[in-house]
Amino acid sequence: MWLLVLAGLGWMVSQRLKISTDLRSFMPAPTTPDQRLLMEQVGDGPGSRLLLLAISGGHATVKDASSDAQLAALSQSLAGALRKDPRYTQVLNGSFDLAALDSSLLPYRYLLSPTLDTQPLDEAYLSDQLQQRLDDLSSPAASLLKGLLPRDPTLQMLKLAERWTPAKAPETRDGVWFSPQHEALLLVQTRAAGFDPDAQQRAIDGIQHAFHALPGNAAAQLEFSGPGYFSVVVGTQTRNQANWIGRISSVGFIVLMLLAYRSLSSLLLSALPIASAALAGIAVLTLVFPEVHGITLAFGFTLLGVAQEYPIRVLSHRRAGEDAVQSVRALWPLLLTAIASACIAYLAFYASGVNGLKQLAVFTIVGLLVAGFSTRYLLSHLLPVHVRDVADRPGLAPARAFVDRLPRPRWIPVAVALLIVLMLAVAPGSFWQNNLAALTPLPQDMLLRDARLREALGAPDVRYLLVLQAPTEQGVLALSEQLQPKLDALVARRAVDALELPSLYLPSIALQRVRQQKLPDHSTLQRELTLALQGLPFHADLFQPFLDDVETARSLTPLTPERYAQTPLGQRLAAMLVQRDGHWLGLGTVSGVHDVAALQALGENSNGSVRLLDLKAASESLVAVYRTRILQALLVASMLLVLTIALALRSLQRAWHVLAPMTLATFLVLAVERVAGIEISLFHLVALILAGGLGLHYALFFERDTGDLAEQRRTLHATIVCVLSALLVFGMLGWATIPVLRAIGLTVSLGVAFHFCLSILMAPHAAHRSSDPAAKD
Repeated sequence: MWLLVLAGLGWMVSQRLKISTDLRSFMPAPTTPDQRLLMEQVGDGPGSRLLLLAISGGHATVKDASSDAQLAALSQSLAGALRKDPRYTQVLNGSFDLAALDSSLLPYRYLLSPTLDTQPLDEAYLSDQLQQRLDDLSSPAASLLKGLLPRDPTLQMLKLAERWTPAKAPETRDGVWFSPQHEALLLVQTRAAGFDPDAQQRAIDGIQHAFHALPGNAAAQLEFSGPGYFSVVVGTQTRNQANWIGRISSVGFIVLMLLAYRSLSSLLLSALPIASAALAGIAVLTLVFPEVHGITLAFGFTLLGVAQEYPIRVLSHRRAGEDAVQSVRALWPLLLTAIASACIAYLAFYASGVNGLKQLAVFTIVGLLVAGFSTRYLLSHLLPVHVRDVADRPGLAPARAFVDRLPRPRWIPVAVALLIVLMLAVAPGSFWQNNLAALTPLPQDMLLRDARLREALGAPDVRYLLVLQAPTEQGVLALSEQLQPKLDALVARRAVDALELPSLYLPSIALQRVRQQKLPDHSTLQRELTLALQGLPFHADLFQPFLDDVETARSLTPLTPERYAQTPLGQRLAAMLVQRDGHWLGLGTVSGVHDVAALQALGENSNGSVRLLDLKAASESLVAVYRTRILQALLVASMLLVLTIALALRSLQRAWHVLAPMTLATFLVLAVERVAGIEISLFHLVALILAGGLGLHYALFFERDTGDLAEQRRTLHATIVCVLSALLVFGMLGWATIPVLRAIGLTVSLGVAFHFCLSILMAPHAAHRSSDPAAKD
């Protein structure tokens, strides 16, 4: 029946479970405008959705014009394929793409281009432009110009394309961007959020598939960089390390259980409460939350490690010839206290208000309750009737005697507390880890390659945003236009390499109308063009499409962001114009910041309408707020824990023997890690709670004294098995190269060791009220 229930839960989970990968679920709810903007930009901002691509000639050492031409052809073919794929909103490689401006919008070029701000369409300007076109027709660009010349003799479309190209564009060869290392470069903006590793993986897979489908790709190599690619790399590394560590530790745990209990049936049956806990926890999550985060499941299974101690206690404390139900009944008060205490500790996650941690709390609490009660009311009825009493194991009696002989001076807690204070006082560096990037470091060569590609491409900085605020989107565009001269001055004096504001892509309606009024009527433009054509070998009727476009532009309704959004470049503009709390924000991207103070000075005397947003500083403040909430929740949980233990044991002195070792061990772990130079992150706090849940079991059972020496040996056996199993699993994690896994593994391993030692040293001496033959061994 138990297996049937588990099968039913498994079917329910398979039908309802939807996995989320948006890491923002594990970030706290933002409380300030900058923090809200940070959360949006981390996932959907233009910088977070950029992939930087480089096509190189494989391992070839000779770089010549022919190899560059081959790479350029691959770049053009790849860009063409990606522009047809809806997964990518913008693809830039240095070539002029006429599709970037819809044919129906081509007359708008005179309203979008700044040419008319300083230059009228008169005879002098047209004559100069036509003379330049005559020279261009004898150049390698003639094939491109022949199609554009009749409609656009002043090349406004090319000027717009140049205007929309990154300000610090790479060298162009064969019509595409190249790096100094002879790599063809591309910038690809994904539709998928940058904080969604699975969606970014699909976007990267799409690019790789398109590249491998190109003829002539065999000798070339495609490399990626950018935030989305980094999230995929980190996720893959974490999964791979967690998988092999999990496999090794699982085999080790099975071997340990077989050595400890010498019963395959007991091992298999003891897995049922853990399986029940996992399935029940996931099932409840699918009922309470529309999507379950993958990290919730990963961390949840780790935190459920506490539950493995419930069947271990039952197996170790069984007496030969005693029914398992009777053994569990005697242990149940302590087990129930341990279960309730662990659930109270994990309630701190729910009180944090963070969706991911709330899921983690629900999963873990439900799992612990199901594991505990299934051990009590189901497992005890299934265990074999005949078992060996572990109290008779060779070597266990001397081990217990050694433990009982250990001195337990009253000054141990004071000495440990003073040691903790001393270590924390001399610890180097800052106490808390606020830099999220330090938790997921990338290989140095990958970071250097990203910096090189970002510099070559002039890609926007992922740290800074220039934020413009106005009541309307037109107000943001007007403010952007007013600010542009100041930004040009900053670029001129090299305070920054480039700044990109929303008005770069779409001028305000007011400016479009001003430019529109400067357009000459048909007869005037015809006269000026006729005068400009004198002495030039162009047919008089060649430029009729140009005259028609200008006439059309005179009566156009100015472009709005809504209309512009229907174009490929509209996606770029949409990412830069955001409506928030009854006002509009314009997000200006910055490249190559050399003088932060100069950028911050733009916001002076602006009454908050212009400000520089440091995403790194905003993230650190968000982490600090996050940590404060969790610490407050932990403080409340600690008070409830003290009350629960005191009521369960009905003695403050007994509660002291349980809570003091757990508290001191927790702070001792913190002190040791700080002396080692480790800054404490959220993951360390999660691991400390897990270690505390494990240590509570040790203290509870060492404090319990039945006066039976055999029972004391069973307690020691159970505790040793629990400690070894925890050290096996989390000790492996401590060897991981992924900082998050290493933080959890190291913290829990240290915690388990310190909890075990202090639980022994601070427990009362065992009573010797019974004569047990084994005691004389």
